Amino acid sequence: MSDLVTIPKTNLYVYPVCFGGNVFGWTADKAQSFELLDGFSAKGGNFIDTADVYSEWAPGNAGGESESIIGEWMQSKANRSGMIIATKVAKLSTRPGLSRANIIAAAEDSLRRLNTDYIDLYYAHEDDANTPLEETLGAFDELVKAGKVLNIAASNYSGARLIEAVEVSRANGLAEYVALENEYSLMERSAYESDSMPVLKQLGISGLPYFSLAMGFLTGKYEEGKQVESVRAEGVSKYFNEAGWATVANLNEIAAEIGCSMSAVAMAWLRQQPTVSVPIASARTMQQLDELMQVVTLTDQQLARLS
Repeated sequence: MSDLVTIPKTNLYVYPVCFGGNVFGWTADKAQSFELLDGFSAKGGNFIDTADVYSEWAPGNAGGESESIIGEWMQSKANRSGMIIATKVAKLSTRPGLSRANIIAAAEDSLRRLNTDYIDLYYAHEDDANTPLEETLGAFDELVKAGKVLNIAASNYSGARLIEAVEVSRANGLAEYVALENEYSLMERSAYESDSMPVLKQLGISGLPYFSLAMGFLTGKYEEGKQVESVRAEGVSKYFNEAGWATVANLNEIAAEIGCSMSAVAMAWLRQQPTVSVPIASARTMQQLDELMQVVTLTDQQLARLS
């Protein structure tokens, strides 16, 4: 089992891979989701990332499906105390934005679906320019004081807005954001490295990147000139270029050198970047899960080749 890592400014000790719960109730039904969660837990995984909006986009879904599946699974295993659960508020169409009323109501909804009385890490899923930061952070602070939320964090925030939020918290004695969940991968670097990273360094908090595997492009399942059946294939096509295929070739070589999956190399690269504590990735098959659960360390030379 891999050593647990701590997320700076929290008491959360987590496996170095966070399982992205966007597949639960979407590309993985309840039975498949339980199998994946069992496999994740059996390998030492304890950190799961979800959101109230997962997976509202799937036909017939209303949102909350992912949280409900995780809640049922934890109840069936009686393992809530051993799991670290992150969820989010702001993007569900029936619970939009970051007003006080919405945050308090959405948190109660999430707690009920997750079959729990506390959330380890509660994110503002996106910035809400129409609500004062004082109101948003005041609501999060209420939840923290009530013991319903242990830590708060931001997702899809700009660096400037993250600093502003932390300054508001400090000026008003409110709970502070302890992490940032923005997109970052070998294929999507510029925004994170130019905007998020300097601010995270300044604040002493960490990034938990999503789309760590560039929507599956970095797993090796896409090859030049080959059709792949995947719900994400369309989004991935933007990487079908010289730079993209060169990155995949590099990953493949380094994976062969280490004797691990390409997913493990892509995740290791992220983990070894300044400010990143734990990358988030999802899997919908046991093979995909096995590949991303491999925790390896890259040499300086391997890192340089990828970078």
